[in-house]
Parts: sequence; structure tokens; C-alpha cells
Amino acid sequence: MGPILLAFALAALAWLLLAGAALRERHPVWFWYLTGYPASVLRVLFTWRKVAQFNGLTVTHKPVRKQLGDLEVHGEPVRTIAPRISFPRATPTGLSLVARLHPGQTPGPFIAASDALTHAWRMHGVRVTSPERGIVLITATARDPLEQPGLASAPAELLCALIGALESGGAWVMNLRQVPHWLITGATQSGKSTLLARLVSQLAPQPVALVGIDCKGGMELGLFGSRLSALATSRREAVAVLGALVVELQDRMRTCRQAGARSIWELSQSRRPVPVVVIVDELAELYLADGTRDGKAEAEQCSSYLLRLGQLGAALGLHLVIAGQRVGSDLGSGVTALRAQLGGRICHRVNDPGTAEMTLGDLHKDAVVVAQSITPHERGVAVCTGTEGGWDRARSHLTTAEEARKTASAFAGMTPELPSVNRALKVSAEGEEA
Repeated sequence: MGPILLAFALAALAWLLLAGAALRERHPVWFWYLTGYPASVLRVLFTWRKVAQFNGLTVTHKPVRKQLGDLEVHGEPVRTIAPRISFPRATPTGLSLVARLHPGQTPGPFIAASDALTHAWRMHGVRVTSPERGIVLITATARDPLEQPGLASAPAELLCALIGALESGGAWVMNLRQVPHWLITGATQSGKSTLLARLVSQLAPQPVALVGIDCKGGMELGLFGSRLSALATSRREAVAVLGALVVELQDRMRTCRQAGARSIWELSQSRRPVPVVVIVDELAELYLADGTRDGKAEAEQCSSYLLRLGQLGAALGLHLVIAGQRVGSDLGSGVTALRAQLGGRICHRVNDPGTAEMTLGDLHKDAVVVAQSITPHERGVAVCTGTEGGWDRARSHLTTAEEARKTASAFAGMTPELPSVNRALKVSAEGEEA
């Protein structure tokens, strides 16, 4: 009987392993709930006190210094108290728990200890935030949710684009009604062009005007020319297009003032002008001057026009999506002023820390380090703002240039006319040829 029972045991074990592998492949969430989550809960509960003590997250109710005669003796407390934590709650990608701070503690040491928590709990990543005073929220992910991100659902709203998936498992949405202007940075092959292609394919079916500024001869945005209301392929043309948009901005201000409205969204449907989304690919081409007087004048005009659109365009239906490989104050003083108007930030892998700092540093200091940790093989992965937690890691849905071009061609009939912009673009092109 012994060999037979052993054979049955081995067969059962092999079946369980095969069933577990199939469950992990087809239903990773259920595999996590049934196998990974219970083990992780035990690991968190049994290691919390030790991890807190090693990383300076504990406190003591006894003084750490004593007076012995004329001497003051300092010492380390022997018995410390770790912050109380809640029972870890399961999430589809990991777990989360709340730690209650002792009087005098701040979230800073907990944020700094996130790497230690990641290794101690054997997780893919740990993020620490402080949603309320006196508590910190610790969110741990068991695996990389962006390795094979699914495309979550999002409401179909005007000026709302479903870009991809967040690390938390939710939908990554660019809502231009909520956050009107965006700054997108990323090095070559980081996924920036894929994100722009996804944005165009999402906005193409909507009743909005798309204006492209691509000073690289239109190599990137020219693929979607059938859906663009205007396309500038040089800085001289960009000056003409942006100048015409500023005039359009003033016309819309006049219309709103006459109607007693504070934005175009308070106008009636018949009087409301079409929303315009200006997509700029490679911001540096607009700001870098060649040393000539004309070049400097064009750069200053571009800077002035973009800043004005950023300051006044939100309420008037004029939105900016600015992209670039390198964005820094060395491009000119106007870049920092423009950045202040771009509330939405997306940072892919960058080649220099200055660009990550310029993109995210003024809003979320802790997000800069996360952006710099994106590796070259994580194409499409970025750190984005505008989420509930302030910032999040996300990955855009893979949309090829051919797919975006076909989508743009399919909805070419919905392209709104911008007569003043096209007229200024034509005059600029004729002047350049002359």
C-alpha cells in the first residue's frame, strides 16, 4: 500500500501544481486571493514590528536621556512601540493597510521606508501616502500590473480620452475638461509617440478640432493630417497658427462677455464654439533660437502665444498638450512660466534628471524618483498626475501609428474648419516660399 499511496500523493501534487499554473495564467486575481494574499498577510503581521524598529518608525514613552549628577546621558530606548496597523485588506493587485501615527510622528520616515517594506514583504512595490492627518496608507502590489495591462472602461465624455491603465488597476483617463492643459515628457523610444497616437485616436471621433504643431517636418503628427484642422511643420508656421489661435481666443472672450458667461460651457449649444486641442510635438524646436534676430523673435513669439493660451484657454475651450524629449529652464525663461499653466503632467523614461524634476518636481517630489526608475524595456510606462492619489504609475495602451492613422482617416469627415487659422497658415507658407 505504501508505494500506491505515494504514487497517488505525487499525482495529486502534480495535479495541484498544474491547476495552480493554469489558474495563475487565466485568472491571476483569483490566484492571488487564494494563494498569495494569505501568505502575504502573515508576512506583514509577523514582520511589522521588526521592520518598524529597524527603520525608525517606532516611538518610546520613556525619555531617551537621563540626568546623572552634572552629566546628561543619552541612550537608545530598549522597548519601543510600533504604530498600530489595520488588518491588511486584499486588492486585485496586492493589499493595503492603514498605520496610525503616534504623536510627533510624520509620514516622511514611512515614505522613506517603502523600499524596506517592499523587500521585507516580498512585494513588487510598496507606496506610502497620507490621505488624512495622523494616518498613512500603505499600498503594496504583489506583481507588476503594467506588465500586461488591460484596458479598463471609462465614461464616454467630450474631451475625455482613455489612454491606458493605472498601476492601481483603474483606467488612465485624460480629461481635458477637468485638467485642461498637459505636459508630456519622454526620451526616444519611451512611449511618448505611442501616447500621442492613442490620444489622437481617442479624440478623433469627438466633435473637437485638433491642431498639430510638429516642427520636425510633420513626421509624427503628419500621419494624422486627415483629422487635423491645421498642421504647422515649421516654427514660422507655428507662430502663424498660435497667433491665429490667440485672436480666436479674444473672439471667444468677446462672445462670452456679451452673453454674460464665464466660459463657453455656459453658452447655449448653438452659440458654443468648437473645442480646440493644440498638440505640440517637441517643444524645444519652438524655443531654441539659431542666434539670428528673426530666430529669436520667432522663439519669443511662440513662448508668448503658448503662455497666453495656457493662461486663458481653459474656460474658452482651447487646450494645450505639450510634448518634448527635453524640457528645462535652459530652453528659456518662458518654459517655466508655461509649465505653471500645465496642470497635467506625464513623465516617461527620461535621459536626464532635470527633465523629470521639471515635469513632476513642483507638484510631487516623491514622484521624481519613481519616474527616474523607469527602465528602457518599460515602454509606455509613465508617472502621471491627475489621479486621486495625486500621482500614479501608468501604461498607455499600445496604439500603433498605422492604427491611429486609420482612425483619423475614418473620422476625417468630422474635422471642423478653422478659417482664421488656415488663412494664417497659408499666408505664412506663401511668405516662406517667397
